[in-house]
Amino acid sequence: MAAREINFTEAAREALAAAMTRDPTIFVLGEGIGIRGGNFNTTLGLFERFGPRRLRDTPICERGFVGLCTGAAMTGTRPVVDFMFIDFILDSVGELTNQIAKIQYMTGGRLKMPVLLRGCVGIGGGAATHHSGSYYPLFVNVPGFRVVVPTTPYDAKGLLSTALRCDDPVLFLEHKSLLNVRGEVPEEDYQIPFGQARLCRQGTGVTVVAIGPLVPKCLAVCDTLAAEGISVEVIDPRTLAPLDMDTILVSVRKTGKLLVADESFGPCGVGAEIAAQVMAQGFDDLAAPVRRLNGVHTPTPYSPPLEAAVVPSMDQVAAAVRDLAAE
Repeated sequence: MAAREINFTEAAREALAAAMTRDPTIFVLGEGIGIRGGNFNTTLGLFERFGPRRLRDTPICERGFVGLCTGAAMTGTRPVVDFMFIDFILDSVGELTNQIAKIQYMTGGRLKMPVLLRGCVGIGGGAATHHSGSYYPLFVNVPGFRVVVPTTPYDAKGLLSTALRCDDPVLFLEHKSLLNVRGEVPEEDYQIPFGQARLCRQGTGVTVVAIGPLVPKCLAVCDTLAAEGISVEVIDPRTLAPLDMDTILVSVRKTGKLLVADESFGPCGVGAEIAAQVMAQGFDDLAAPVRRLNGVHTPTPYSPPLEAAVVPSMDQVAAAVRDLAAE
């Protein structure tokens, strides 16, 4: 497949445009996603191509338009809800957890629920506490959802293409610090299966499972650590539900040591789940306790210096790996 270099947002937008061209049942709802093209350019230029029936601006009424899309999906369409910031999804938790996540089970599979719920997550840019959440542990905890957290332009296009064909509800979460990251992306349509982690770097001394923006931070310190004699293997899960535990367990069997690096909160987080599963299935392979590196468990401050202090830095990643390697 021919590849060229584009950014994360452009790659995801290509997947959406191709899917809308292929499938006339796909439509997009959200605040400012019409003529303006979305707060993060997620639908830029698509209004001119597909018109107001398929790119419909909404008032600020998340529970209302999520409920509308629930009913629309039950009739056979494929709604895409663009939340801008994923924090706003919290206004519709009732519809999400009691309707969207459960309707296939409650109808014995007779009704599908192909709703794509997308939005920006994470800390950065002085967005303060109402615009900096991630919340993926919440949705991993609810049976019925697929939860996708891509980190590269290639993965953004391939995973969104898969999501737009999926009959289950999918949360597609895009970290704001990665939206302008550039990488090689094929022009052709392609799909990346859910539940298939990406081995970003091979190593023998420590396994790091990194989520979202911690992937590039971890990769950025690997050469420095290698010069110190610490060989790091980096895994990007790509999807948190389903979670590719097989790839993680194979890596831990090789290295004997595991660090889970995640900007989101530690308590009841994804890292805790990975640690528990490794303890249950790979305890004999461990040469040290599983370690976690998380953001500070606090509302996100607006002040840039304080904001920087609550997310794991590259120096903290390197220090955590050194400490684990020394165990």
